[in-house]
Amino acid sequence: MKKQVILSIVAISFVSAASLNAAEDINTMFSEGKVSGQARMFYIDREYQGSAGTTTHRGSTAIGGYLKYETASLSGFSLGTAFYTTNKIDSRKIEDQTLLGQDNDNYTMLGEAYLGYKYQNTTFKGGRQKLSTPMLGDDDARMIPNLFEAYVLTNKDISNTTLTLGHVTKFAQGTFGRAYSATPTASNANKLLSATSGYSYVDSLNQTGDFRNVGSYAFGNSTDGITMASITYTGVENLKLSLWDYYAHDIMNMVYGEANFSWKCLITDMIKPYAGVQVIKEDSVGDEFGGEIDSTYIAAKLGFKIENLDLSFAYSKTGDNSAAEAAAGGLANATVSPWGGMSAYTQGMVTRHMFMAGTAASKVAAAYNFKDMGANLTTAAYYTEFDMDKNSGYGIERTANEAGFDAIYNPQAIKNLQLRLRGNFPRGFAESNAGKTGWNEYRFIANYNF
Repeated sequence: MKKQVILSIVAISFVSAASLNAAEDINTMFSEGKVSGQARMFYIDREYQGSAGTTTHRGSTAIGGYLKYETASLSGFSLGTAFYTTNKIDSRKIEDQTLLGQDNDNYTMLGEAYLGYKYQNTTFKGGRQKLSTPMLGDDDARMIPNLFEAYVLTNKDISNTTLTLGHVTKFAQGTFGRAYSATPTASNANKLLSATSGYSYVDSLNQTGDFRNVGSYAFGNSTDGITMASITYTGVENLKLSLWDYYAHDIMNMVYGEANFSWKCLITDMIKPYAGVQVIKEDSVGDEFGGEIDSTYIAAKLGFKIENLDLSFAYSKTGDNSAAEAAAGGLANATVSPWGGMSAYTQGMVTRHMFMAGTAASKVAAAYNFKDMGANLTTAAYYTEFDMDKNSGYGIERTANEAGFDAIYNPQAIKNLQLRLRGNFPRGFAESNAGKTGWNEYRFIANYNF
């Protein structure tokens, strides 16, 4: 009996000591955690022009951002969480819906809540998080980005090679997706525009702020999620190869491939040429909740850099629909991207018609960095044109174009502050019997990171 008491006391002592050590480690895990975030102010003003919508002038101003906390690592494990918010600070007769949530209301959400693990060259992240991949992306173009519930494993054991394996179950649309205004009662053309611009085919107007099953969000039917795998290789000098596969259960399989290459100019070392090729192949699978899809997008880009100047030209083409496929909604040969993926060489700032069936798109762009003049300023300008086939399924417009600019300034006097001015000026964005639609849009964004 005495022996049992002694053994019990010893056992309790070991358990207590282990608990104390664990508590101290856990306390350190949290006390050495890091708080970060971003405060954002966003002003947008859009005035429509053309024979349709000539009297419409809309705009909004909002403040918000995110606040994030991530623990220090304990035996490779860490935890993270982030809250996102957007809040209107002005009132217009016609508000711009892309800065706000459903019904143009303010909203706050728990956007990130994840468990992380790192062991040597392997990392894991599971839970609510941001993703930035070719066909699943955050598309952070307004106040709150797209967010995902996902489980992602990344490994770099092989030299110059990154392997990724993941599964995505839910999608929380950010505020920008509301620009495309798909609803259950919208026309097929409107739904097509949304699904080829990065958002839901059934409703991109009223699904912000909530984590929804990826199938329910995109096409109104719950699915088993999206399984993704990728390999990126950089073992050859000046060459980068990437291959991604996304299996969206009962919707489609998406394969994304890209090659980027740069080389030395034979004429002068001042000129640094580069080129890229993109291919996206989609095929419907299982119950085909998005309909029959068998599409291909091919794009190429050629550019060169001269010191701080960067000039580029890109061209892309998608396969054609038949008249019957156009009448059925136009998705058959369109590149469908309903989860924020928007990596196309030929996209505009807002106009993303390059993914519609039978579209030949081209883009010329120029960028300049003023750092050698003592200014933390970068500027860019571009022009895109979209020649659409009669069977695209999108209205009666055959040629759309968009010009735009982007200027980013980081003032030296205020560290971590970024000021950004952007503009886009589409013409022939859409055409119906009521006429054509275009606009002049300006955005001013202030971001303060901490």
